Amino acid sequence: MKILVDTNVIITYLTRRDDKYRDSSIKVMELCAEKTLEGYAAFHSLSIIWYFSGRQKLPEPTRREWMKRVYTILKTVSATHDELAVAVDNAVFKDFEDNMQECCAVSAGCDYIVTVNTKDYEHSRIKAATPSEFVQIVNHL
Repeated sequence: MKILVDTNVIITYLTRRDDKYRDSSIKVMELCAEKTLEGYAAFHSLSIIWYFSGRQKLPEPTRREWMKRVYTILKTVSATHDELAVAVDNAVFKDFEDNMQECCAVSAGCDYIVTVNTKDYEHSRIKAATPSEFVQIVNHL
């Protein structure tokens, strides 16, 4: 099964921040690390994580270690120029970044987008599930 892991889930995994999805975000990333799932991250998520870690005033070696952890566990995927044009014209997404995540998920042929904000993906071509919901799905396979 192929999944796109949204930036918010990756950040929760990396930071272990106090979040209701912390344990299930860690589990999703572990399943990807074990190759039980084929996990993807949108290419632009890496720059968001880099920016976020800088705002947290983490030292550069820590920030680079985070990047290595992400690209070791998840494959990166981007959208083509034409797919980006579709995203720009797609007004059903309120958040353009979520729209780009969905374009990347389509490009990779993902079965799910794992995100904490599923309501933002109600018009997505790819089904969205929270980390907790997704762990339940995987447990029932």
